[in-house]
Amino acid sequence: MNLMNLMQLKESWAVFKNNHPKFPLFLKAALNTSIKEGSVVEIHITPPEGKTLTTNLKLKASDLEMFEQWKDSLK
Repeated sequence: MNLMNLMQLKESWAVFKNNHPKFPLFLKAALNTSIKEGSVVEIHITPPEGKTLTTNLKLKASDLEMFEQWKDSLK
């Protein structure tokens, strides 16, 4: 990833945090206390039409390393 892309990502993250202030707090709490190897993350997406899509994944050590990198770069 080049520097320009990283700067754009940081700007987008700032807008996202402003639009959804509770979500970054949730992520911070989850990363600091709840998420560990073997944890299951489940995601539901419900569009305006109402048909819900759901998926889940079991976290591996490499996933946690990636989350730490994100956490450090998107402060």
